[in-house]
Amino acid sequence: MPAPSSAPIRLCIAGEGAMGSTHARIFADMPGVKTVALAAADMSRGRQLAAQYGIPDCSDDLAATLARPDVDAVVLATPSGLHAEHAELAARLGKPMLIEIPAALTLADTERLARVQAETGVPMMVAHSRRFAPPHTTLRERIQSGDFTLHHLVCETYFFRRNNLNMFGEPRTWVDSLLWHHACHTVDLFCWLLDESEFDVWGQRGPDHPELGIPMDVTVAMRSRKRGTLLTMAMSFNNKGPFGGFYRYIGEEDTYRAFRDELTDSDGKVVEMPGAQPAFEAQDTEFIAALREGRPSRCDIASVLPAMRALDGIDRIMRGEPAAR
Repeated sequence: MPAPSSAPIRLCIAGEGAMGSTHARIFADMPGVKTVALAAADMSRGRQLAAQYGIPDCSDDLAATLARPDVDAVVLATPSGLHAEHAELAARLGKPMLIEIPAALTLADTERLARVQAETGVPMMVAHSRRFAPPHTTLRERIQSGDFTLHHLVCETYFFRRNNLNMFGEPRTWVDSLLWHHACHTVDLFCWLLDESEFDVWGQRGPDHPELGIPMDVTVAMRSRKRGTLLTMAMSFNNKGPFGGFYRYIGEEDTYRAFRDELTDSDGKVVEMPGAQPAFEAQDTEFIAALREGRPSRCDIASVLPAMRALDGIDRIMRGEPAAR
């Protein structure tokens, strides 16, 4: 469990890829936090990352690393298909965790993790970083206060991933998912913006890549049953640029565009958001603050279940399967 508030929180980072590196960079600069161990599948890359950020120990044995008494909590930035397994392992060893998005690649595994958290009492936060990006937090506050009426959230998520590379252009040992990873960001954002859990959903998928075995183009739509607010998403691994997630908030009062940590209005004028932290830094700060204060995080595993249920429904429609009862 976390160290007393006067002592540094000692972290293990599991994963030597793009997100493991991102978290290592952020925590290296965060007061009151010390990354004491890195768990890596590729020890060559792991040792390089550990040396870069002054992490004193690197191991390819995650279970043994998590069992160490000098590890208070863990950041799970391992391949998506291992998140559920590794999260349950950490919980059984009593280690609070920040799980990289997605928490799991199925609704059933996510629901199982929520039950494990309830059973063990070990905190599980999921890295739904859109909830921490200044443009989205700003507009959520306005939506919830009634100052901004959202009619339609339109998102375009584009990458060029015909080869199996990560966000830094480095080779991956696992295959990413447009639906369960990239759509998960925006589906969860939509649920969170409206603070709702009941939606009509729809989706379609393009042809699978002949080698990667995944659809390279996906369309997703949602409709709030309470307000009638719409979400429309277009996603592609075939797009040659620009890359990232582009959001258009079409509202009664104005239209806003959000990209990463910047927000502009319908005239293209930048909306100032004084004092706002970048999304990843704000997310990791919240993880540590929740541990210090002994409270659930703002992105607790239970809070992501509405999005995972919506994704499950979309996935079933795409596969031509009957909806879950």
